Amino acid sequence: MPFSPSKRKGTLLGIGFVALIALISTLLSRVDAVQSLGISPLVVGIVIGIIFANTLHHTIPTSWESGITFSAKKILRFAIVFYGFRITFQQIGEVGLEGFLVSLIMLASTFLLGTWLGTKIFKMESDTSMLTASGAAVCGAAAVLATEPVVKAEEHKAAIAVSMVVLFGTIAMFLYPVLYSSGILDMSAKEFGIYVGGTIHEVAQVVAVPASVPGLSVEAANAAVIVKMTRVIMIAPMLIILGIYLSYQAKRTGGEGSAVKLVIPWFAVYFIGVAGFNSLQLVPQNIVDIINEIDTFLLTMAMTALGIGTRFAKFKGLGLAPLYTALGMFVWLVIGGYFITKGVCGVV
Repeated sequence: MPFSPSKRKGTLLGIGFVALIALISTLLSRVDAVQSLGISPLVVGIVIGIIFANTLHHTIPTSWESGITFSAKKILRFAIVFYGFRITFQQIGEVGLEGFLVSLIMLASTFLLGTWLGTKIFKMESDTSMLTASGAAVCGAAAVLATEPVVKAEEHKAAIAVSMVVLFGTIAMFLYPVLYSSGILDMSAKEFGIYVGGTIHEVAQVVAVPASVPGLSVEAANAAVIVKMTRVIMIAPMLIILGIYLSYQAKRTGGEGSAVKLVIPWFAVYFIGVAGFNSLQLVPQNIVDIINEIDTFLLTMAMTALGIGTRFAKFKGLGLAPLYTALGMFVWLVIGGYFITKGVCGVV
Protein backbone atom coordinates (compact mmCIF):
# COMPACT_ATOMS: atom_id res chain seq x y z
CA MET A 1 0.00 0.00 0.00
CA PRO A 2 1.45 3.39 -0.98
CA PHE A 3 0.46 5.03 2.34
CA SER A 4 1.52 2.24 4.68
CA PRO A 5 3.82 3.48 7.48
CA SER A 6 6.93 2.20 5.70
CA LYS A 7 6.05 3.81 2.34
CA ARG A 8 4.16 6.95 3.36
CA LYS A 9 7.12 9.33 3.33
CA GLY A 10 8.41 8.13 -0.05
CA THR A 11 4.91 8.27 -1.55
CA LEU A 12 4.35 11.85 -0.39
CA LEU A 13 7.76 12.94 -1.66
CA GLY A 14 7.07 11.25 -5.01
CA ILE A 15 3.71 13.04 -5.32
CA GLY A 16 5.39 16.32 -4.37
CA PHE A 17 8.06 15.79 -7.03
CA VAL A 18 5.42 15.14 -9.69
CA ALA A 19 3.47 18.23 -8.53
CA LEU A 20 6.62 20.37 -8.86
CA ILE A 21 7.18 19.29 -12.47
CA ALA A 22 3.45 19.80 -13.17
CA LEU A 23 3.73 23.34 -11.82
CA ILE A 24 6.71 24.05 -14.09
CA SER A 25 4.76 22.58 -17.02
CA THR A 26 1.77 24.80 -16.25
CA LEU A 27 3.93 27.91 -16.22
CA LEU A 28 5.66 26.92 -19.47
CA SER A 29 2.29 26.31 -21.16
CA ARG A 30 1.39 29.95 -20.50
CA VAL A 31 4.32 31.24 -22.53
CA ASP A 32 2.96 32.99 -25.63
CA ALA A 33 4.86 30.79 -28.09
CA VAL A 34 3.46 27.63 -26.48
CA GLN A 35 -0.08 29.01 -26.22
CA SER A 36 -0.07 29.97 -29.90
CA LEU A 37 0.43 26.29 -30.78
CA GLY A 38 -2.54 25.22 -28.68
CA ILE A 39 -0.33 22.99 -26.56
CA SER A 40 -1.87 22.24 -23.17
CA PRO A 41 0.05 21.85 -19.90
CA LEU A 42 -0.78 18.13 -20.08
CA VAL A 43 1.41 17.76 -23.15
CA VAL A 44 4.20 19.89 -21.67
CA GLY A 45 4.07 17.71 -18.55
CA ILE A 46 4.47 14.41 -20.38
CA VAL A 47 7.31 15.80 -22.52
CA ILE A 48 9.24 16.95 -19.45
CA GLY A 49 8.45 13.65 -17.74
CA ILE A 50 9.78 11.61 -20.67
CA ILE A 51 12.95 13.72 -20.88
CA PHE A 52 13.53 13.22 -17.15
CA ALA A 53 12.83 9.47 -17.38
CA ASN A 54 15.51 9.00 -20.00
CA THR A 55 18.18 11.28 -18.54
CA LEU A 56 17.98 11.85 -14.78
CA HIS A 57 15.60 9.19 -13.48
CA HIS A 58 18.42 7.42 -11.61
CA THR A 59 18.91 10.52 -9.45
CA ILE A 60 15.66 10.13 -7.47
CA PRO A 61 15.20 7.59 -4.65
CA THR A 62 13.35 4.39 -5.53
CA SER A 63 11.04 5.04 -2.57
CA TRP A 64 9.47 7.89 -4.59
CA GLU A 65 8.19 5.45 -7.23
CA SER A 66 5.05 4.68 -5.21
CA GLY A 67 4.12 8.38 -5.27
CA ILE A 68 4.78 8.62 -9.01
CA THR A 69 2.61 5.55 -9.62
CA PHE A 70 -0.11 6.96 -7.35
CA SER A 71 -0.14 10.15 -9.44
CA ALA A 72 -0.40 8.20 -12.70
CA LYS A 73 -3.21 5.94 -11.46
CA LYS A 74 -5.27 7.30 -8.57
CA ILE A 75 -4.94 11.03 -9.14
CA LEU A 76 -5.74 10.38 -12.80
CA ARG A 77 -9.11 8.78 -12.02
CA PHE A 78 -10.03 11.59 -9.64
CA ALA A 79 -9.15 14.20 -12.27
CA ILE A 80 -11.18 12.45 -14.99
CA VAL A 81 -14.26 12.47 -12.73
CA PHE A 82 -14.01 16.21 -12.15
CA TYR A 83 -13.46 16.79 -15.87
CA GLY A 84 -17.25 16.65 -15.96
CA PHE A 85 -17.38 20.22 -14.61
CA ARG A 86 -16.35 21.36 -18.10
CA ILE A 87 -19.56 20.08 -19.67
CA THR A 88 -23.32 20.63 -19.37
CA PHE A 89 -26.05 18.72 -21.11
CA GLN A 90 -27.46 22.09 -22.20
CA GLN A 91 -24.30 22.70 -24.27
CA ILE A 92 -24.85 19.43 -26.08
CA GLY A 93 -28.45 20.41 -26.78
CA GLU A 94 -27.42 23.80 -28.19
CA VAL A 95 -25.45 22.36 -31.09
CA GLY A 96 -28.41 20.32 -32.28
CA LEU A 97 -28.87 16.82 -33.61
CA GLU A 98 -26.33 17.28 -36.41
CA GLY A 99 -23.54 18.06 -33.98
CA PHE A 100 -24.42 15.06 -31.82
CA LEU A 101 -24.56 12.70 -34.82
CA VAL A 102 -21.24 13.91 -36.23
CA SER A 103 -19.64 13.41 -32.80
CA LEU A 104 -21.08 9.92 -32.42
CA ILE A 105 -20.22 8.75 -35.95
CA MET A 106 -16.67 10.14 -35.88
CA LEU A 107 -15.92 8.76 -32.41
CA ALA A 108 -17.18 5.25 -33.18
CA SER A 109 -15.71 5.01 -36.68
CA THR A 110 -12.31 6.43 -35.71
CA PHE A 111 -11.94 4.17 -32.67
CA LEU A 112 -12.89 1.06 -34.64
CA LEU A 113 -10.68 2.03 -37.58
CA GLY A 114 -7.68 2.79 -35.37
CA THR A 115 -8.03 -0.44 -33.39
CA TRP A 116 -8.38 -2.47 -36.60
CA LEU A 117 -5.44 -0.78 -38.32
CA GLY A 118 -3.21 -1.19 -35.28
CA THR A 119 -3.97 -4.83 -34.53
CA LYS A 120 -4.74 -6.32 -37.95
CA ILE A 121 -2.70 -4.28 -40.42
CA PHE A 122 0.31 -3.05 -38.44
CA LYS A 123 0.40 -5.91 -35.89
CA MET A 124 0.51 -3.81 -32.73
CA GLU A 125 -0.72 -5.11 -29.40
CA SER A 126 -4.42 -4.46 -28.84
CA ASP A 127 -3.91 -2.18 -25.81
CA THR A 128 -1.51 0.10 -27.72
CA SER A 129 -3.93 0.18 -30.67
CA MET A 130 -6.89 1.06 -28.45
CA LEU A 131 -4.99 3.81 -26.65
CA THR A 132 -3.88 5.36 -29.95
CA ALA A 133 -7.42 5.08 -31.31
CA SER A 134 -9.03 6.63 -28.22
CA GLY A 135 -6.74 9.67 -28.40
CA ALA A 136 -7.76 10.39 -31.99
CA ALA A 137 -11.42 9.44 -31.56
CA VAL A 138 -12.31 11.35 -28.40
CA CYS A 139 -10.28 14.12 -26.82
CA GLY A 140 -6.57 13.60 -27.22
CA ALA A 141 -4.31 13.11 -24.22
CA ALA A 142 -7.14 13.12 -21.67
CA ALA A 143 -8.85 10.24 -23.53
CA VAL A 144 -5.63 8.24 -23.58
CA LEU A 145 -5.33 8.74 -19.83
CA ALA A 146 -8.94 7.67 -19.27
CA THR A 147 -8.62 4.57 -21.46
CA GLU A 148 -5.30 3.38 -19.99
CA PRO A 149 -6.73 1.87 -16.77
CA VAL A 150 -9.53 0.13 -18.69
CA VAL A 151 -7.16 -1.68 -21.07
CA LYS A 152 -4.55 -2.07 -18.28
CA ALA A 153 -1.73 -0.79 -20.48
CA GLU A 154 1.82 0.06 -19.42
CA GLU A 155 2.87 3.69 -19.10
CA HIS A 156 5.12 3.72 -22.16
CA LYS A 157 2.23 2.58 -24.38
CA ALA A 158 0.09 5.47 -23.23
CA ALA A 159 3.01 7.79 -23.91
CA ILE A 160 3.19 6.50 -27.49
CA ALA A 161 -0.50 7.24 -27.97
CA VAL A 162 -0.14 10.73 -26.53
CA SER A 163 2.80 11.48 -28.84
CA MET A 164 0.64 10.55 -31.86
CA VAL A 165 -2.10 12.86 -30.60
CA VAL A 166 0.37 15.72 -30.27
CA LEU A 167 1.86 15.16 -33.72
CA PHE A 168 -1.32 14.88 -35.78
CA GLY A 169 -3.36 17.27 -33.65
CA THR A 170 -0.72 19.94 -34.24
CA ILE A 171 -0.70 19.23 -37.98
CA ALA A 172 -4.51 19.52 -38.05
CA MET A 173 -4.38 22.83 -36.21
CA PHE A 174 -2.35 24.38 -39.02
CA LEU A 175 -3.98 22.45 -41.89
CA TYR A 176 -7.67 23.13 -41.23
CA PRO A 177 -7.53 26.96 -41.44
CA VAL A 178 -5.63 26.69 -44.74
CA LEU A 179 -8.15 24.21 -46.20
CA TYR A 180 -11.09 26.39 -45.18
CA SER A 181 -9.66 29.79 -46.13
CA SER A 182 -8.54 28.49 -49.55
CA GLY A 183 -12.03 27.23 -50.34
CA ILE A 184 -11.00 23.57 -50.57
CA LEU A 185 -13.52 22.82 -47.83
CA ASP A 186 -16.89 23.83 -49.30
CA MET A 187 -18.64 24.42 -45.98
CA SER A 188 -20.72 27.05 -44.24
CA ALA A 189 -19.26 28.60 -41.10
CA LYS A 190 -21.42 26.43 -38.82
CA GLU A 191 -20.58 23.28 -40.81
CA PHE A 192 -16.88 24.10 -40.47
CA GLY A 193 -17.30 24.55 -36.72
CA ILE A 194 -19.00 21.15 -36.42
CA TYR A 195 -16.29 19.61 -38.62
CA VAL A 196 -13.52 21.07 -36.44
CA GLY A 197 -15.15 19.92 -33.20
CA GLY A 198 -15.89 16.48 -34.59
CA THR A 199 -12.45 15.67 -35.97
CA ILE A 200 -9.60 17.52 -34.21
CA HIS A 201 -7.86 15.79 -31.31
CA GLU A 202 -7.35 18.16 -28.35
CA VAL A 203 -9.82 20.65 -26.87
CA ALA A 204 -7.16 23.37 -26.92
CA GLN A 205 -6.54 22.74 -30.62
CA VAL A 206 -10.27 22.98 -31.35
CA VAL A 207 -10.35 26.37 -29.64
CA ALA A 208 -7.29 27.55 -31.58
CA VAL A 209 -8.49 26.63 -35.10
CA PRO A 210 -11.51 28.99 -35.41
CA ALA A 211 -9.39 31.77 -33.92
CA SER A 212 -6.89 31.21 -36.76
CA VAL A 213 -9.49 31.84 -39.50
CA PRO A 214 -9.95 35.58 -40.16
CA GLY A 215 -13.58 36.70 -39.99
CA LEU A 216 -15.01 33.36 -38.89
CA SER A 217 -18.28 33.84 -36.99
CA VAL A 218 -18.70 33.36 -33.26
CA GLU A 219 -21.39 30.78 -34.09
CA ALA A 220 -18.78 28.61 -35.82
CA ALA A 221 -16.35 28.87 -32.92
CA ASN A 222 -19.06 27.99 -30.40
CA ALA A 223 -20.24 25.05 -32.52
CA ALA A 224 -16.67 23.70 -32.66
CA VAL A 225 -16.22 23.78 -28.89
CA ILE A 226 -19.68 22.35 -28.09
CA VAL A 227 -19.30 19.48 -30.57
CA LYS A 228 -15.87 18.78 -29.11
CA MET A 229 -17.28 18.68 -25.59
CA THR A 230 -20.00 16.33 -26.85
CA ARG A 231 -17.21 14.00 -27.96
CA VAL A 232 -15.61 14.38 -24.55
CA ILE A 233 -18.70 13.28 -22.65
CA MET A 234 -19.07 10.28 -24.96
CA ILE A 235 -15.87 8.85 -23.49
CA ALA A 236 -17.87 7.58 -20.53
CA PRO A 237 -20.23 5.25 -22.45
CA MET A 238 -17.33 4.29 -24.73
CA LEU A 239 -15.23 3.14 -21.77
CA ILE A 240 -18.14 1.25 -20.23
CA ILE A 241 -18.78 -0.58 -23.52
CA LEU A 242 -15.04 -1.21 -23.88
CA GLY A 243 -14.85 -2.62 -20.35
CA ILE A 244 -17.74 -4.99 -21.05
CA TYR A 245 -16.17 -6.05 -24.35
CA LEU A 246 -12.76 -6.74 -22.81
CA SER A 247 -14.36 -8.77 -20.01
CA TYR A 248 -16.28 -10.82 -22.59
CA GLN A 249 -13.11 -11.37 -24.62
CA ALA A 250 -11.19 -12.47 -21.54
CA LYS A 251 -13.93 -14.95 -20.64
CA ARG A 252 -14.15 -16.28 -24.21
CA THR A 253 -10.40 -16.82 -24.58
CA GLY A 254 -10.06 -18.15 -21.03
CA GLY A 255 -12.15 -21.18 -21.79
CA GLU A 256 -15.53 -22.39 -20.61
CA GLY A 257 -16.14 -22.02 -16.91
CA SER A 258 -13.44 -19.40 -16.40
CA ALA A 259 -14.43 -16.75 -13.89
CA VAL A 260 -13.84 -13.28 -15.29
CA LYS A 261 -14.94 -10.26 -13.33
CA LEU A 262 -16.76 -7.60 -15.34
CA VAL A 263 -14.66 -4.44 -15.27
CA ILE A 264 -16.77 -1.29 -15.23
CA PRO A 265 -14.74 1.94 -15.20
CA TRP A 266 -16.70 3.58 -12.41
CA PHE A 267 -14.77 6.81 -12.79
CA ALA A 268 -16.45 7.15 -16.22
CA VAL A 269 -19.87 6.71 -14.60
CA TYR A 270 -19.00 9.32 -11.97
CA PHE A 271 -17.81 11.60 -14.78
CA ILE A 272 -21.33 11.55 -16.28
CA GLY A 273 -22.78 12.18 -12.83
CA VAL A 274 -20.57 15.24 -12.33
CA ALA A 275 -21.52 16.55 -15.79
CA GLY A 276 -25.19 16.06 -14.90
CA PHE A 277 -24.70 17.90 -11.61
CA ASN A 278 -22.88 20.70 -13.43
CA SER A 279 -25.84 20.95 -15.81
CA LEU A 280 -28.04 22.00 -12.86
CA GLN A 281 -25.83 25.09 -12.50
CA LEU A 282 -26.00 24.99 -8.71
CA VAL A 283 -22.33 25.94 -8.35
CA PRO A 284 -21.38 29.56 -9.21
CA GLN A 285 -19.37 29.87 -12.42
CA ASN A 286 -16.35 31.39 -10.68
CA ILE A 287 -16.16 28.31 -8.43
CA VAL A 288 -16.49 26.01 -11.45
CA ASP A 289 -13.62 27.90 -13.11
CA ILE A 290 -11.45 27.29 -10.04
CA ILE A 291 -12.39 23.59 -10.01
CA ASN A 292 -11.42 23.33 -13.69
CA GLU A 293 -8.06 25.02 -13.03
CA ILE A 294 -7.33 22.55 -10.23
CA ASP A 295 -8.50 19.66 -12.39
CA THR A 296 -6.19 20.70 -15.23
CA PHE A 297 -3.31 20.73 -12.77
CA LEU A 298 -4.21 17.24 -11.52
CA LEU A 299 -4.39 15.97 -15.12
CA THR A 300 -0.98 17.55 -15.72
CA MET A 301 0.35 15.67 -12.70
CA ALA A 302 -1.01 12.42 -14.12
CA MET A 303 0.57 13.09 -17.52
CA THR A 304 3.87 14.04 -15.90
CA ALA A 305 3.88 10.80 -13.90
CA LEU A 306 3.06 8.91 -17.08
CA GLY A 307 6.06 10.50 -18.76
CA ILE A 308 8.35 9.67 -15.85
CA GLY A 309 7.39 6.01 -16.24
CA THR A 310 8.28 6.03 -19.93
CA ARG A 311 11.69 4.72 -21.04
CA PHE A 312 12.70 4.69 -24.69
CA ALA A 313 14.08 1.19 -24.27
CA LYS A 314 10.49 -0.07 -23.94
CA PHE A 315 9.66 1.23 -27.44
CA LYS A 316 11.92 -1.30 -29.14
CA GLY A 317 10.04 -3.58 -31.48
CA LEU A 318 7.15 -1.21 -32.17
CA GLY A 319 8.82 0.45 -35.14
CA LEU A 320 6.65 2.82 -37.17
CA ALA A 321 3.38 0.95 -36.54
CA PRO A 322 1.94 3.60 -34.16
CA LEU A 323 2.79 6.35 -36.65
CA TYR A 324 1.14 4.52 -39.55
CA THR A 325 -1.94 3.77 -37.44
CA ALA A 326 -2.28 7.39 -36.34
CA LEU A 327 -1.74 8.57 -39.92
CA GLY A 328 -4.55 6.31 -41.15
CA MET A 329 -6.91 7.77 -38.56
CA PHE A 330 -5.80 11.31 -39.39
CA VAL A 331 -6.61 10.82 -43.08
CA TRP A 332 -10.01 9.45 -42.09
CA LEU A 333 -10.69 12.38 -39.74
CA VAL A 334 -9.79 14.97 -42.38
CA ILE A 335 -11.43 13.41 -45.45
CA GLY A 336 -14.06 11.10 -43.98
CA GLY A 337 -14.99 13.73 -41.41
CA TYR A 338 -15.63 16.27 -44.17
CA PHE A 339 -18.06 14.05 -46.05
CA ILE A 340 -19.81 12.87 -42.89
CA THR A 341 -20.27 16.45 -41.69
CA LYS A 342 -21.63 17.55 -45.07
CA GLY A 343 -23.90 14.51 -45.26
CA VAL A 344 -25.29 14.84 -41.73
CA CYS A 345 -25.80 18.63 -41.98
CA GLY A 346 -27.47 18.16 -45.36
CA VAL A 347 -29.98 15.63 -44.05
CA VAL A 348 -30.73 16.78 -40.49
